[in-house]
Amino acid sequence: MEILIWAFLGGLAGAVLMDITETYAAKVGITSGVNVALVGRWFLGLLHGKFFHSDILETRSFANEIKAGWAFHFLIGGGVVAMMYPLFFQITGLTLPDNHLLGGILFGLATSLLPWFILLPSFGWGFFGRRGPTGSNALLASTLSHIPYGLGVGAVIALGLNI
Repeated sequence: MEILIWAFLGGLAGAVLMDITETYAAKVGITSGVNVALVGRWFLGLLHGKFFHSDILETRSFANEIKAGWAFHFLIGGGVVAMMYPLFFQITGLTLPDNHLLGGILFGLATSLLPWFILLPSFGWGFFGRRGPTGSNALLASTLSHIPYGLGVGAVIALGLNI
């Protein structure tokens, strides 16, 4: 149970590292086209029964979608998703890796599947975001940002279990 708490906290730290990476990547022209307002719009749309959008940029905005986007990004996308790292090993009966930094990075890379096959298609942008906004490269941007996310997950678990 303790490892789930460390994983959740690692997900929060990883989400911060992800945001920092996305900020610097955008400065050199690497962006997915996704922003926190769109995440909030999608999440609030889910609460109203709408999972798929023809193009989320054309979907009407909601009040407080930015706040909802930040909450979803950190609590669900960061913390809850990170709990899947130790749960995978518990469910499969496999042994947790000794090196949580490497395990975390690999987990981060694996979480790139979430935007590629769930978030971006539900935005109406297709698999890998290939129909996203002009100039975006969601495949590259999400891969780059999920590496530091996983690093945050792995680092906090490693530190937490060694305290």
